[in-house]
Amino acid sequence: MNIITRGFRGRRGDDDVTLPPGQYLERGFPVLSAGPTPQVAPGAWSFTITTEGGEKHHWSWMELQALPREDITVDIHCVTKWSKLGTRWTGVSLDVLLSFIDTGASYAMAHSYGGYTTNLPLADLRDGQAWVAYGYDGQPLRPEHGGPARLLVPHLYFWKSAKWVTGLELMTTDRQGFWERAGYHDYGDPWREQRYAGD
Repeated sequence: MNIITRGFRGRRGDDDVTLPPGQYLERGFPVLSAGPTPQVAPGAWSFTITTEGGEKHHWSWMELQALPREDITVDIHCVTKWSKLGTRWTGVSLDVLLSFIDTGASYAMAHSYGGYTTNLPLADLRDGQAWVAYGYDGQPLRPEHGGPARLLVPHLYFWKSAKWVTGLELMTTDRQGFWERAGYHDYGDPWREQRYAGD
C-alpha cells in the first residue's frame, strides 16, 4: 500500500510550502521567450475573440480598461521547473469577455504578437480560472513579462499564459499551438507534471 502520493516531494525551502513535482522555489521572476520581445504601445494594442463561426468581438486598450478589473494573487509554475508563489496581478476575467459571446466551442487558441500560439480547453478559461492581465505587482505589466497584456492561466504551466496576447480563436476541435507542436504537453497540468507529450 502506498502511503505517499505519487509525485509528492515533501516541503521545499524555508517557506514550508508544497510545490508541484519537480519544481523549485524561485524568488525572482525569470524572463524566458522564444524570440524578441514585441514592443507594443497600449494605444496600439487590441484583443479579439473570434468564434468558431468567424464572428469577431474586439476590445481596444481603453475598452478593456473600462471593464471590471480584478486583483489576483496566484502561484505560477514554469515548465522549466521554477515556481513563484503569491504573484500579484491585475486584469479582466475571461468570464467577462466571454459573457458577450454565444459559442458552442470546446477549445481556444490564444494568439500573440510575434505569431506565438497556445491551445487550451475553453473550460479552463472560464469560472474564474483565467484573465487578460495588464498589471503586475501594482505596476503596468512590463514588456519582458508579456506587457502590455498577457493571458494568465495559473493552474497550468506558464507557457499556457501566453505573453503579448492579441486574442482567442474559439474552436470546436482541438489544434496544437507553437510549443505543443514542438513536443510540449497539450494540457500542461503542473501537479501531474505534464511537461511533454506522453507525460
